[in-house]
Amino acid sequence: MKQIELTITALSPLAIGQRKPGGSVSEALDYIPGTMIRGAIAKEILNHATSEPEEGDSFHKLFLDENAAVFRNGYSAIVSLGSDRYALSPDPVKVLPASALSMKTESGFITSDNAEKTGVFDSLIDSYCAREQGHFYTPNDVAGNLVDAFGGFYSKSEQGYVSHKVTKRLLTRVGINRKRATAQDEILYSIEVMNDSQGKRQKISTEYRASILLPDEQLADELHTFLQQRCTQLRLGGSASRGLGKIRLQSVEPAAIPDSDIEKRIDRFNQQLQARWQLWSALGNGSNDRIDSRKFFTITLKSDAILSENWRRTIVISPAMLAPLLGLEADDIQSHIVYSSYDYRSGWNAAWGLPKDTELVTKMGSVMMFSVPVEKIEDCYSSLAELEQVGVGSRCSEGYGQVEVCDEFHLVMRENAV
Repeated sequence: MKQIELTITALSPLAIGQRKPGGSVSEALDYIPGTMIRGAIAKEILNHATSEPEEGDSFHKLFLDENAAVFRNGYSAIVSLGSDRYALSPDPVKVLPASALSMKTESGFITSDNAEKTGVFDSLIDSYCAREQGHFYTPNDVAGNLVDAFGGFYSKSEQGYVSHKVTKRLLTRVGINRKRATAQDEILYSIEVMNDSQGKRQKISTEYRASILLPDEQLADELHTFLQQRCTQLRLGGSASRGLGKIRLQSVEPAAIPDSDIEKRIDRFNQQLQARWQLWSALGNGSNDRIDSRKFFTITLKSDAILSENWRRTIVISPAMLAPLLGLEADDIQSHIVYSSYDYRSGWNAAWGLPKDTELVTKMGSVMMFSVPVEKIEDCYSSLAELEQVGVGSRCSEGYGQVEVCDEFHLVMRENAV
């Protein structure tokens, strides 16, 4: 499998919103959905095609086959340095798990500009250990301050952790009377957009990073050539006729996906779990039998996921759903902790000229903790690595259902908040 890295630079504000059922306001997202990148590229391919797509051709392999290319979301590469200063981060952009917490009044990562912050930490392991040993667990930071969920995007470098954010604004527009070519009465509306630049004094263009996973090497080379020649400038999102949504698309040579380090991540997670279990055992008589006989791992959603079980929508990955993906029996898998919430997503199908169905999604950042018998964890490594590449749930080729196993942020404890 090959991967094409994409860099998307906003040349005008982006009106990328998802209207919720029953609502009249379309709120702008903080990222570029993979389904939107996929649709824009497919539209360009069809515009430059000399004949209609046929079964078995490159277009079908990219978008319609069972093993179609996976278009991942584009997340902002912009980091805030404080005092209206922004910069581009070269490090990979990740999604904070829903178990991450930070002080309510001074939330955020510890920076040199604000030493009053107590930082961000993860509560998943401590929450599990406390509950299993019969203790009450009310999380707070090392200073005793109340904490709250802290989400968003982040990256880790040698200097520490930084948040990735984009600023937004409302653009107010007025309707035009086509007969009189003047402003129409009672037609005034606002569009929320992501700014095409960050900062006021020293502006920097907003940049997003995405990727495309392709199962075929030749197909990856063909797509890369097309992107360089035909897709350098595109339109994404709504209000394109009003000058919004203009972007510059850059791609790099297809490269092999790095070897998975899932085994190391699972080992580190279980080592931390063992250490915290011993600490919580000092408050009672917690038996080690519960964790010695099983191997634990977490699944964190890097993007929204469309999940269903027995033809019904759900917001949780159950052992029955996970078992066939790992090649195990449902009785072998236990679910321990779930941090999840839901939202709604819709969209527009440019090929059909119709709106897409409104989907119930499990929000990105949701975390689920599972365990399997120690003797069966070896059989899960390759399946979990494949799950990270392909995703879970429906419409994975559009960027939904992307996951990460044993996110390293779960190892950030409250006394070592970052």
